[in-house]
Amino acid sequence: MKGALFGWDIGGAHLKVASLAADGRLLAVYQLACPLWQGLTQLERACAALGVAAMSPQAVHAVTMTGELCDVFPDRASGVRDILDCLAKVLGRRATLRVYGGDAGWLSPRAASDAAAVVASANWLALASLVARHVAQGVLLDIGSTTTDVILLEHGEVRCQGRDDGTRLASGELVYTGVVRTAVMAVCRQVPVRGIWQHLAAEHFATMADVYRLLGQLDESHDQMATADGRGKNIEASARRLARMLGRDLDVDASLADMQGVARHLAAMQRREIEDAVALQASRAEHAGSALPIIGAGAGAFVAAQVAHAQGRRYLPFQALLKSVTNSALAAEATLAAAAVAVAKLAWLAQ
Repeated sequence: MKGALFGWDIGGAHLKVASLAADGRLLAVYQLACPLWQGLTQLERACAALGVAAMSPQAVHAVTMTGELCDVFPDRASGVRDILDCLAKVLGRRATLRVYGGDAGWLSPRAASDAAAVVASANWLALASLVARHVAQGVLLDIGSTTTDVILLEHGEVRCQGRDDGTRLASGELVYTGVVRTAVMAVCRQVPVRGIWQHLAAEHFATMADVYRLLGQLDESHDQMATADGRGKNIEASARRLARMLGRDLDVDASLADMQGVARHLAAMQRREIEDAVALQASRAEHAGSALPIIGAGAGAFVAAQVAHAQGRRYLPFQALLKSVTNSALAAEATLAAAAVAVAKLAWLAQ
């Protein structure tokens, strides 16, 4: 892996890394499945798959995270400390690590371990801070595999109400819904099928990845997590899992067309929740009546574009802000791993 500076976004489900050249150019973006709730060995495995041994010992590593919330850790402070210890071990004790602390600035791993409150789940702030340098007014909508960040930007500043997971959930700036891992049972309780309202099982039989596979909207390269039943990711397998949510069997008392209709309804229900969150944050703006643009990022950026269209707002994908990136494939990957790109760019600007 080549680069003078690496941005790390260590999540609970994925590891995302962005590589910058010494002049700040984006060289590469990587995302790997990293189910951190199974233990820190998953982070070690993901780092090994990335080939961190090939990184220059002179490289700087800018780090942000959300994985500290995983229940493998007794509390978030322990999660911050253990994740940073693991990363330092993998990279080598001589590696230069700078941990993003928001308003507290860039912290050493030791200082960051003592300041978990400003380090924990701060990746959204890194992304919003970078976007605010390019877009003075708007709503940042980062829809990932698991969660959605909804951040108001005004006058080139991040206008957030919450700072940690608890206060952000309370303010509506963090919505616990995503396009891959979210259980279908968390989206709604009933769906229309064959002229009736069918209640759903409160079981982890299917995820939103099944929904978006059936709709042909989920990029295969973004679909890195195991399915609910451990079986395949094709259309038939996804429809079969979704039918089980209705207590039915595919091709017995549920057809593929039935399940595609259910998938459309589920996607609409999830989108409605996100639309409401955008409307709430936009209503806080100085000129609440204006149609603030939406800046979309994450694996669910396609949903962000749909929300913008539904609300009559201009849509800007995160990659549109990276004018120096001319490789379209790299630009698309930057939108997927926007927080990793952002923390790398902010660290480079701070040098």
